[in-house]
Amino acid sequence: MSGRGDSEISETGEDRSETPEDLDDGRDLEDVEDLEDVEGLVDVEDSEDVEDPAQVARRARWTAAGTGALLALAGLAASMLRATGSAPALVPAAYAFGAAVCALGAFLGSRGRTRRALWLLIAGVMVMALGDQFD
Repeated sequence: MSGRGDSEISETGEDRSETPEDLDDGRDLEDVEDLEDVEGLVDVEDSEDVEDPAQVARRARWTAAGTGALLALAGLAASMLRATGSAPALVPAAYAFGAAVCALGAFLGSRGRTRRALWLLIAGVMVMALGDQFD
C-alpha cells in the first residue's frame, strides 16, 4: 500500500491523486476549496427563481393584448347575434361599443400600457354587461 493517504484508488486499482500542479485550468488548491465553501452556502436553485423584469413586462403585454383581442371578438360576435334577433337596438350597440373599448385596451396593452389596458378591458366588459340588461 504505497501512496498518499488522501489519494483515491479507482476500481481498476490505479492511483488517482490530484495535487495543485495537476489541475488543468491553472486554479490553485485554495481556489477550489473556496469554491466548495461558496457552493455550500449559496443555493443555486434559489437564484433561478428570480425573473427578468423585461420578461415579466413582455408577458404582461402579451396577456393584455391577447385578452383584449379575445374580448373584442366575443363582443363583436355577440353584437352580430343580438342584431339579428328581436333585441332592442341598444343591446347590439352596447356590445359593439364594449368590443371597441376592449380593442382599444388590447392596443394599449400591446404598447406597454398594461394598467390602462386592464381598466379599459374591465370597462368594456361592464358596458357589454350593462347593455345586456336592456334586453
